[in-house]
Amino acid sequence: MLPLVILLVFLLVAAAVFAFGWLVDDRRAHGRVMRERLAAVRQAETREAGPEVNLVRDELLSEIPALNRILARSQRTPRLQRFLSQADLKVRAGKFLLICAVVGVTLAMLALFATKATYAALVVGVLGGLLPVAYASWLRSRRFAQFEQRFPEAIELLGRALRAGHAFATAVELIASELSEPVSGEFRKLFEEQKFGLPVREALLNLAERMPLVDVKFFVTAVMLQRETGGNLAEILDKLAYVIRERFKVARQVRVYTAQGRLTLLILMALPPAMFLVTMFVNRDFISVLYLDPIGRLLLVIGVVLQTLGFFLIRRIIHIQV
Repeated sequence: MLPLVILLVFLLVAAAVFAFGWLVDDRRAHGRVMRERLAAVRQAETREAGPEVNLVRDELLSEIPALNRILARSQRTPRLQRFLSQADLKVRAGKFLLICAVVGVTLAMLALFATKATYAALVVGVLGGLLPVAYASWLRSRRFAQFEQRFPEAIELLGRALRAGHAFATAVELIASELSEPVSGEFRKLFEEQKFGLPVREALLNLAERMPLVDVKFFVTAVMLQRETGGNLAEILDKLAYVIRERFKVARQVRVYTAQGRLTLLILMALPPAMFLVTMFVNRDFISVLYLDPIGRLLLVIGVVLQTLGFFLIRRIIHIQV
């Protein structure tokens, strides 16, 4: 019991020190970046021109230099940063990990002082650390859904612009200026990438990487094939928009048919925690056996595991790919 308390206190203090260091080092980091940029400008006059110039973007993963160096060595950090970008969260990967650590440690300490149970504190700490990830995942899914709803309109606008005689880049710029987010933002990035010299193929692949949706992959494939083999791109885009809208109709019908399963999932997942909390307030001595007795703690862990397995099993049954 005592070693766990010491560990939790150490983690909480370490997170507070990191946060304080981030606040203190904020201005210094901005000043250091500015000095490095000015030094690079001064050295540009004496630099010899090479046969080929490589443009590399060194993305800052954290404003804390030590944490930025640690995250830069990991291969999973770029995927986390891309995940945050897809959720439209203006936060770096390092700061997001610090937020997860602070939330997890804080909730674990509160659970430890409230229940005096080590296992309960560990479970609450892990789940608390995953709360920011769940929130970011929810924002990401919602943004993808909004993009899918407006994507057929963007394709149709692109086809009409091509029929009017506009170039592909001009048509993409028209989408970025006329439609709303998140479609306009993604097509604005597509337009800016090709405007600054990136090949259209690479810019389209970057779009498919930022928005890993089936409709976007169809769109990227259709445009790249048309640029390589020729054909009427406007007609292809119109047919693609029609197919996407028809798929939405089928998806809505499937959602109606699986409404009962989704309601069952919601009730089964919410009922045990709700009953646990209600019993905690009504008869604390009765429910305290679950986290004070060793057998009760074992049953509690088994219950959480079975609840999690049931969630994924029911979700897999009601999730029908269209």
